[in-house]
Amino acid sequence: VQLQASGGGLVQAGGSLKLSCAASGTIGSSNGMGWYRQAPGKQRELVAGISSGGMIKYGDSVKGRFTISRDSARNTVYLQMNSLKPEDTAVYYCRTAPDIVVFTTTSQIPGGMDYWGQGTQVTVSS
Repeated sequence: VQLQASGGGLVQAGGSLKLSCAASGTIGSSNGMGWYRQAPGKQRELVAGISSGGMIKYGDSVKGRFTISRDSARNTVYLQMNSLKPEDTAVYYCRTAPDIVVFTTTSQIPGGMDYWGQGTQVTVSS
């Protein structure tokens, strides 16, 4: 499985961006998909995750501003980011893994069922 993320860039505070992540290959039927981010000097954190059954979880700092969605037929996950703030600046990574893994871990687990994209930079200027 390979994940290709796109849609990052430079935007002014208050603006919007939409990230996309397309997965190639066969994804497990119980795999969720998620977006994570890592800013310089900070730990990677969950931005938003969506389970195989459609359950959604957002990080506290993005609730009400970001929306995750999933097109299962296309193995694609999206992240609509509105009202962006300078503190949203980070490298954003997409991931597919078993549901519980997406929601409870922020680094790759052993076993071969956890796949990450290459990351896309989001920069929000003040």
